[in-house]
Amino acid sequence: MNELSPLTPSSKIFVAGHRGLAGSAIVRRLEKSGYLNLILATRAELDLRDQAAVSRFFARHLPEFVFLSAARAGGILANSSHPAEFLYENLAIQTNVIHAAWQNRVQKLVFLGSSAIYPQLAPQPMKEEFLLTGPLEPTNEAYAIAKIAGLKLAAAYREQYGFQAISLLPSNLYGPGDNFDLETSQVLPAMIRRFHEAKIWRSPSVTLWGTGTPRREFLHVDDLATAACLVMENYSGGKPLGNLLNVGAGADLTVAELAELVARVVGYDGQIRFDPKRPDGTPRKLLDISRIQSLGWRARVSLEDGIASTYDWYCANAPQSVAG
Repeated sequence: MNELSPLTPSSKIFVAGHRGLAGSAIVRRLEKSGYLNLILATRAELDLRDQAAVSRFFARHLPEFVFLSAARAGGILANSSHPAEFLYENLAIQTNVIHAAWQNRVQKLVFLGSSAIYPQLAPQPMKEEFLLTGPLEPTNEAYAIAKIAGLKLAAAYREQYGFQAISLLPSNLYGPGDNFDLETSQVLPAMIRRFHEAKIWRSPSVTLWGTGTPRREFLHVDDLATAACLVMENYSGGKPLGNLLNVGAGADLTVAELAELVARVVGYDGQIRFDPKRPDGTPRKLLDISRIQSLGWRARVSLEDGIASTYDWYCANAPQSVAG
């Protein structure tokens, strides 16, 4: 494995996807920790799907450390409706950035995967070694395959060339800057918007997808950012599968319980209904986080507090016609 230069306040750090949910949280954490030599580029400035453009960007800026948080992501509806885009765009982004990082002698890369990579019926809680031990959840198969390819590519460059690449596998992320578009958002931000609009419009009930019985684990994006920076600063990986780290809150709840919690935080007191004709997705996704915890990391933001702060952000930033 190549010897690393230490991460210092003057190190050149590229955060790919800095305007996204995870990327913006990583930038906030880096700036708070005194890392100010950040390399950032909007999609208009750099299309990460364009291999030649990515190659030129790395050759020009020569970042020393890279956080790869850029991705096309979404909930069940978006995944089911656009599998080609989810597969192609994520494959392109990951391949271009990882290859250019190695080619331009980046010291270390942290790649953000997803808990969606695990088999649909994996034993719970899910350990890193459960990867590729069973069929994937059909509703997000394209996204999962792309993410698996990304972490496998990072591992291949690590094994063959000694490239320092670590992959983090977070549970469902949420927080300030989340996507609240009902066509493309994930379950928690979608609930925040649905219950908020029902409160504003005084709707007597809200109907949600599925049965409400699947269990999900939610991680505040600021906790994920802390984990990503800790790994970048202090973790070099190991074997076997030492380049994979689950990152989660360590507890889950049913979708129905989540709905009750979100409704309470939002202040909606109408009836909550479920449509069992709509898909549930994976029955349960709880991560075994013992490996990341052994590094001294713990999730700090409680789910209720995190939902409350996310709802405050939504009310302050959503279009007036939506926020009320």
